[in-house]
Amino acid sequence: MPTSAFPASGHRWALHGALIVWIGLVVSLDGRASEPSMALQPSDDRHMSNLTQLTFDGDNGEAYFSFDGRKLIFQSNRGGFACDKIWTMDIDGGNKRMVSPDHGAHTCSFFVPGGDSIVFASTSHLDGACPPKPQWPDHIRYAWPLYPYDIYRANPDGSGLVRLTDNPKYDAEPIVSADGRSIVFGSQRDGDFDIYRMDIDGSNVQRLTDAVGYDGGPWFSPDASQVAWRAWHPQTEDEKAQWRDNMAKDYVQSTPLDIWVMNADGSDKRRLTDNGATNWAPSWHPDGRRIVFSSNMDDWREDLQTFGHNFELYLINSDGSGLQRLTHNKVFDSFPMFSPDGRKIVFGANRNPAKPRATDIFIADWNE
Repeated sequence: MPTSAFPASGHRWALHGALIVWIGLVVSLDGRASEPSMALQPSDDRHMSNLTQLTFDGDNGEAYFSFDGRKLIFQSNRGGFACDKIWTMDIDGGNKRMVSPDHGAHTCSFFVPGGDSIVFASTSHLDGACPPKPQWPDHIRYAWPLYPYDIYRANPDGSGLVRLTDNPKYDAEPIVSADGRSIVFGSQRDGDFDIYRMDIDGSNVQRLTDAVGYDGGPWFSPDASQVAWRAWHPQTEDEKAQWRDNMAKDYVQSTPLDIWVMNADGSDKRRLTDNGATNWAPSWHPDGRRIVFSSNMDDWREDLQTFGHNFELYLINSDGSGLQRLTHNKVFDSFPMFSPDGRKIVFGANRNPAKPRATDIFIADWNE
């Protein structure tokens, strides 16, 4: 989530759609958690109706639909784990289950088509409950750590864990193509931060980006022919020096981000936004022509000469035209994803928090 200002929550995500490193969670002894969903009062978000809160405990984020639209997979620190865990739930918020190991940090989860497996990033191959956080200078207000995640595949209940990558640096942000054949992901493996593609079994790894700087949060289009992502490429010598230091010390200092699109083989890269703000967490509308994302572009702080913490949801055509703001409130909204049929949208937000700045998962009906 590089930006001139991080989300209002201030939580560190593991760079998936964002970026972010969530903390973990637990449930009841049988692995379940039962919570009611809660319908909220309507807002002025005219494209959304029947807004419903699905989580109420801890911090929760990066909730993504299964390919049949019946379930969500997400990360959370509910229950008090020191690092994030992966959970699944029904789209009404019921039947919550932890599906990652109970040791290590876990992030960036996604379903595999057919419903027979899931993928996520994890440090469960390392000793200790949680990886140590990298240290950055005191003058840096916002940054997120690059933990030594690897990408794993597992059965829907978390059993049968198979390691797909083996890299001492950061491998995370896996998104599976709708045909179930490929995974795109973000990695620090070559000394920079770039987007890679591999087969579903972890073989045939191909690098898709090579510009100096941050390229992350990739997302396949519905037909797997294109990839949307977020990027920041340093231009000045000071920016390049800052970036080299970030990579050497395994953290990313906040920077502006823009939304980009490329072909799935890495060709024809196109920049969709250029506004100096943090534009991130892109995902595709099921029509394959539009991209939904989060940005603080409308929260310029004249007093601070920077963008603020109010992240809203936006929709843009894949050619960069037709920018449209979707949400209107004073808190953090991000990690949006449309259901496969385009009838619902799920996202994370600081709305109705149980504690200050808590982030929860919300779902709404989508109205064109």
